[in-house]
Amino acid sequence: MKVLVGAAIAVIAAIVLPLTALAAVVLLDGDAKAADATDGGGGLQGVPAEFRSWILQADAACPEPEMTPALLASQLWAESQFKTTRSEATSEAGAQGPAQFMPGTWVTWGRDADGNGEASPWDIGDAVTAQGRMMCSLLKQAKSSGYGGDPRALALAGYNAGWGAVEDYRGVPPRSFARGETYDYVHDILAELPRFQGSGLLEISGSGSGPDALRRAAARAGTPYSWGGGSPSGPTTGFCDGTNGYLNGSCSASSTVGFDCSSLVQYAYWPSIQLPRVAAAQYGATSSRAVSRDALKPGDLLFWSHGSSDSIYHVAIYAGDGNVLHAPRTGRVIELQPLTSAMPAGDYFGATRP
Repeated sequence: MKVLVGAAIAVIAAIVLPLTALAAVVLLDGDAKAADATDGGGGLQGVPAEFRSWILQADAACPEPEMTPALLASQLWAESQFKTTRSEATSEAGAQGPAQFMPGTWVTWGRDADGNGEASPWDIGDAVTAQGRMMCSLLKQAKSSGYGGDPRALALAGYNAGWGAVEDYRGVPPRSFARGETYDYVHDILAELPRFQGSGLLEISGSGSGPDALRRAAARAGTPYSWGGGSPSGPTTGFCDGTNGYLNGSCSASSTVGFDCSSLVQYAYWPSIQLPRVAAAQYGATSSRAVSRDALKPGDLLFWSHGSSDSIYHVAIYAGDGNVLHAPRTGRVIELQPLTSAMPAGDYFGATRP
């Protein structure tokens, strides 16, 4: 991205061949890290694991239906091919990081999303969530502008060249503008969308609190497990308590943005049903509406325990067809698994309907 403060400056900056233009030339480079990633559900595929949860988070934070994880992923690919080093992700125009923010624009959109104490265009979480906020704002602007055409195209053009250029042409600037850079940028990103569009993790029918909660949770498929992480607003870093949250001897949770099992459930049902934070308390809040195993419906909560309601240690959401959606443990991600093997069969405690 080469957006600068002021339309005139944006036009000047667009004359310089940027990193995004170079990326468009090698759009099908099979050596890119994106090719190493697989579809984790939630409508997104082909992105590096370290980008996935941030893309899903940025998408979920935007109410505009035109925003999708695949749109953000395709844009990131065009901007930087998911590169994050200063040598690989600095354009000749001075744009920085995987989302290619100019310093002046970063002041407006950059925040410390990953909680490391610094808002930096080089941090994946900070960059992707800033990209999402800016694109969300541009989509709103595009839809209220009265200009014809796909609002996604207008928003992408605004991201690349500045909204002033879109206003000047009352649409996406033509090939004659900036040697066709913005025109090609928009075309290439939209053309590459199918490459990043994964199938949804689940086909969820019906309405009501259960199916709605399942849809909300399924949109987070692939988000890492983080002990103590997650809130009704989305994934967060967690913490270690002396026993939980560790991976390979170090505290993984404190640097992992994600959910644990109960925060995912709380997030899924919030705000229509405001469940407590931990699994045992969620069972206590819903135990009056127990459900037998042969009567389960999508959205029901399933619990595992070491023997009593006070010893409940895990909760999952029933996804239909004998499967559950859950955040299993440190080192794993939110995923779909058979009920029979999601947790030790002998620990299954029961199910409830919020």
